[in-house]
This record gives sequence, C-alpha cells and structure tokens, in this order.
Amino acid sequence: MANMRRFEGQVALVTGGATGVGYATASRLASEGAKVVITGRRADLGEAAARTLTEQGFAVEYTAGDVSDELSVSGIFTHVERSYGRLDILVNNAAAFQPIRFLGADRAAWRKVFDIIVDGTYFCTQAAAQLMIANRIQGRIINVSSINGARALEESSHYNAAKIAMDQLTRSTALELMDEGIRVNGVALGFIDTPMSVVDGVKEHETEWFQSIYAARGKIIQRRSGQPEEAAGVIAFLASEDASYICGAVLPVDGGLSVTF
Repeated sequence: MANMRRFEGQVALVTGGATGVGYATASRLASEGAKVVITGRRADLGEAAARTLTEQGFAVEYTAGDVSDELSVSGIFTHVERSYGRLDILVNNAAAFQPIRFLGADRAAWRKVFDIIVDGTYFCTQAAAQLMIANRIQGRIINVSSINGARALEESSHYNAAKIAMDQLTRSTALELMDEGIRVNGVALGFIDTPMSVVDGVKEHETEWFQSIYAARGKIIQRRSGQPEEAAGVIAFLASEDASYICGAVLPVDGGLSVTF
C-alpha cells in the first residue's frame, strides 16, 4: 500500500466498486487521499463496502446506480456534483460475465454484457467529461478492460467483443478529450482473483485446467493469477500525475499472459 497522498483533495468515482478490482481501486485511491464514490446495482454489497472502508478511516460512500441505464447514470453524476462539486477521476470498472456458447446465446444474454461494459462506459465517460469540463478539471478516466479484447476465449464471445469495443472507446475518447485536458487510458486485465472468477461455485484459478495450462506450463509467465490490489495499483498510477504523458493506452496487467502462445 502506498504511503503517499497523490489524490489529496480529489474526487473519484468507481463503478462496480463494491467487490474485486473495483473495491481494491476504491481502497487504493482513498488511501492516497481521494474522496471516493462507489456505485453499483447491489445496494447491500455497495453499502457494506463503503462501511468497511469508512471504518478504516477512508472517505468513501456508496450511491446506487446502474451504468447500463442512462437515466440512472445521470442520477449518479448529479449526486457527485451536488455532494462534491467536482470530479477528478472516473474508473469504468462495472462489468458482467456468464459463460455462454455462441450458438446457444440469446439476445438478452448478449445485450446484458454489452449494456454494462460498452454502454456503461459510454454513458459514464460522457457524463464525467461534461462535469470535468464544466469545472475546468484536468480529469483522468481509466477503463478496466481485459486481454479478452485482443484474445479469444471460448464461451466468451459476448465478453470478448464488448472488451475490444471498450478498448476502442478508450482510444477514441482519449483522442477527442485531450484538448479538454482529460486523459483517458485503460488496463487490460488477465486472470485476476475476483468474484467474477468463480463460475457455478467453482474458482477457476484453482482448477486443474488453470493450474496445468497457465501456471505449470508457464502460459502466464508469472505462473499465477493476479490479485485485485495489483490491478488497483496500475489504475492508481494511470490516475496520477506519474502517468502524465500516457494517453490512449491500454496497459496489460496479466502476469505476461498476452506475450505467450
């Protein structure tokens, strides 16, 4: 955990901030001085996460919201503006995944993933940029993507396609928002040990399949899955002035998985 205060006086919004990488990111940004708002659809998880972080002495609150719903997103940002008067950092982390075979996928399953990952990023980035510009804030937006945007994994056609769309949104919005003083970047995560890695009660990183292919054979160079805090550290870096000359990048955070066959 960093002992610096890089985000003193700044306000950050983390979508999907109640668990996994979102929670770790909220904790990291708050530990470095930011006032953090986490949002998500599950009020029970969001309120519990905010309470835990507040008890640790951090300035964190939860506000309910569904990033796939434009009206709900408007409510999230209205709350941020009324409560804090500014927004410095947006982390688009909200995501959804349920394995489906392509031939068996129905439109509802396909759209759910796109609505949250792609539409959610679009709605939140647009609203955040408008708030930043109105307050003359040189803001930072970080999109939490996946190496699935550049690689194909079976039973993940919807997720793979949504993440590459997110990567293109990162590049395109970086191009258009830099003139407004807003830097947009992303992280492409590999296998990170989060609740999303548990499918049907099975933790995929502990399966024989994962251990034999990704760990024992070294398909992941570091031979292990990553921890949410490791992803959060890179996100915090991109949100800081230490990354002042990084714009439109999607940095792999995958233990070396993306460079092997």
